[in-house]
Amino acid sequence: MTDAPRDSPPEPLSPAASIPSSAAVRASVAPRAADMARGARRVSALTMLSRVLGLVREQIFALTLGAGAYSDAFLAAFRIPNLLRDLFAEGALSTAFVPTYVRTLKQDGRPAAYALANRVLTTLTLYLGALALLAMIFPGPVVRVVATGFSSDQAVLTAQLVRIMMPFLPAISLAVVAMGALNAEERYTAPALASSMFNVVAIVGGAIVWWLRPSPRWAVITWAGLTLLGGVAQLAVQVPSLWGRGFRPRFSPDLSLRDPGTRRIAFLMAPATLGVAAVQINVVVSTSFASMGAPGSISWLGYAFRLMQLPIGVFGVAIATTTLTHLSRDAADGDAEALRATLRRGLQMVLFLTVPSTVGLALLARPIIRLIFEHGRFSPHATIETARALSGYAVGLVAYSAIKVVAPAFYALGRTRVPLLASLSAVAANLVWNFLTFRSLGHVGLALGTSVAATVNLVVLLIALQSQVRHLLTRPFLWAVARILMASGAMAAVVWPLGRWLASVLPASLTGNAIAALCPVVVGAAVYFAAARVVKLNEATVLARRRR
Repeated sequence: MTDAPRDSPPEPLSPAASIPSSAAVRASVAPRAADMARGARRVSALTMLSRVLGLVREQIFALTLGAGAYSDAFLAAFRIPNLLRDLFAEGALSTAFVPTYVRTLKQDGRPAAYALANRVLTTLTLYLGALALLAMIFPGPVVRVVATGFSSDQAVLTAQLVRIMMPFLPAISLAVVAMGALNAEERYTAPALASSMFNVVAIVGGAIVWWLRPSPRWAVITWAGLTLLGGVAQLAVQVPSLWGRGFRPRFSPDLSLRDPGTRRIAFLMAPATLGVAAVQINVVVSTSFASMGAPGSISWLGYAFRLMQLPIGVFGVAIATTTLTHLSRDAADGDAEALRATLRRGLQMVLFLTVPSTVGLALLARPIIRLIFEHGRFSPHATIETARALSGYAVGLVAYSAIKVVAPAFYALGRTRVPLLASLSAVAANLVWNFLTFRSLGHVGLALGTSVAATVNLVVLLIALQSQVRHLLTRPFLWAVARILMASGAMAAVVWPLGRWLASVLPASLTGNAIAALCPVVVGAAVYFAAARVVKLNEATVLARRRR
């Protein structure tokens, strides 16, 4: 076996690789499913905390800036560091670093794994720091990419915000390395808390902004500073856990690719930079289109996308985080059957949780947004337009979440071309859709375009994975998907008339808005889980079962 992984020619995994019998498979898969469910529950709970705090942060942001020129400028300025974060950190780096760290840990021990982490930390600090500095010195091209239609005054403000927020990129990238090292050792608590720290910083700072009531310009500049401070907090909260595990951050002078681990990460990250970041690339494309639309379009899309990220973060990211560790170990062991079982379990769990979430967001978009955002400078018109965008994004929720489980499987296997091709196909689909529909559908068409792109991405990945890892989409799996759709249909049959009735009888007050938004959610969840038990979906039992 060579140190660097090969990308071609890929050979389908043998169904019997590295396993003595089907009984042994069943004996090993059951504990894995329980471990994945237990890890997913823990990460989901902590991610739920982060997402709830994120909604509070967005509420305060909407309260202080509303949906207009200043919020548009902030969101446009944040697109580039956020895109680069996804390209070089949370997307590409995590999928490349975790499998390599796991392999190094298993084969060479913890000191070698820590040395690898230090080499990655040093490389990120130098290169991403230089990239951030370049964007701070020359913010003009950045603004032209994300905000083609901005006026000159709005473009100047956006450039100022870019200068403030670009150091967020190296800070959050270092935090992602810490997350990867801890997740690889199945230490999920501190990494899952990291994003909560970002939100806590923003909430406290935003509350001060609201209390002081500065001018909109100074308010948005302060929000940019809070974003940078939050990125530093995400790194700081993980340092005690790393220190307790014996890790000591050190500058590594060897930045060459002679080390097998570093070479493997670079090999995986090159295509992963595009292969995992299709969603963020498409968001930037949509932002550029939206800057040419009605004032507030970028903000409507931004608020809607943030709400759509709630189920993705709570369910998709949580399951993907625990699945990636198991996939990496299965690939390192050459255990084909265990890898197939891990993928099926992860996909089925994602579908079980995100299909009803899609239905709920599509049916209850307006009351949810009215409850969360319609305060202060956020107008009823903004509620309507944001709800329309959220319905467009909800169409792609299942695909967004499933990609987070499927794409890392290719990196765990060292097969990187398919995610790259899938990502490029998604970007092309998004561009074509936006050019064809922007004039007629406006910002709603842009949201739908992002969903279309995610769906194209997932379809390409699944077709390739079915040929790469044979017998993945089996008849029992497809029957489980059908039962998920049945249970979601039963939920929709109750939620839709209930939501309409509550909207017609409740007053337009905080209490009335809360009942109109939350009552259908609670009833819908109860109906869905009851229907899931009736049609004998195992996920309903696994998630409800309490384990140590």
